[in-house]
Amino acid sequence: MDIFVAKLNADTTADQLKELFAQYGSVLSAKLIMDRETGMSKCYGFVEMEDDSEGSNAIEQLNDTNFMGNFIVVKRSEPKATERRSFDRRPGGGGGGGGNRRFEGNRRFDRNDRNFNRDRDQDRGGDRRRYNRDDRGGDYNRY
Repeated sequence: MDIFVAKLNADTTADQLKELFAQYGSVLSAKLIMDRETGMSKCYGFVEMEDDSEGSNAIEQLNDTNFMGNFIVVKRSEPKATERRSFDRRPGGGGGGGGNRRFEGNRRFDRNDRNFNRDRDQDRGGDRRRYNRDDRGGDYNRY
């Protein structure tokens, strides 16, 4: 069983943590988390106990007790975020997509829609005349 221990004294060592939990059963490992930049303790760590019932007993007995001048927090360790069940918040996955869409109000317009400009103008409350230059470079055609 993995156990999370927080609010430790900054001077606590992994051996002292292991000794504390050894009173309640067989301890496989004890690890303090250290700051990479300063090398100092972050005042929390993890203990791995062999038997789940011994681990549960240790949690019950040690939570909110005074250890080296601090009242420590002891609880069952949660799995890392990468170990938890991963899921995509959007069904079907993905996202992004089509850059040719415009959103105005609650309606979606697509530039490839032949009524795009007419619908857009009606939504604005008027019938504005639109002109589009012909692709061949000729006159302006009304549409």
